[in-house]
Amino acid sequence: MSKRIILIGKAGSGKDFFAKKFIEKGFKYATSYTTRPPRTGEVHGTDYVFTSREKFEKLIKMDFWYEHVSFNGWNYGTSKIQFREADIFIMTPSGIAKLKEEDRKESLIMYLDIPYSIREQRLKLRSDADKVDRRLEADEKDFASFTDFDVRITNPDF
Repeated sequence: MSKRIILIGKAGSGKDFFAKKFIEKGFKYATSYTTRPPRTGEVHGTDYVFTSREKFEKLIKMDFWYEHVSFNGWNYGTSKIQFREADIFIMTPSGIAKLKEEDRKESLIMYLDIPYSIREQRLKLRSDADKVDRRLEADEKDFASFTDFDVRITNPDF
């Protein structure tokens, strides 16, 4: 039986939408830490724990993270405490690659593999800390050989 659900997908795939649906059903969400600036409307502690690069790196030295990655010049991470206590997560391919074998066995990984054109439209509608083309290009590289998932959702109509 899975102890946790991990959502993964490229930008604009619907990860936040699905996370909110799980939260509404009583799941405990692990709010990721990041060094990237907030998007318009994002709330510290709800959408992300926004932190400085200096503090993030200090936490690396303190062995605070279960997993942490660098993506597109920013850092993202999940603390060890969050990984033990929460049951819904959003991760990247490199974050999933860092799962311990026993933790991977206890995880259900849902890959939101939504068509490029749909994601591009969604990204153009939101205020983002990154340029749409740069983010889409970075995601293509990040997901180039990603295959470690249990469920793959390709229908964007959810």
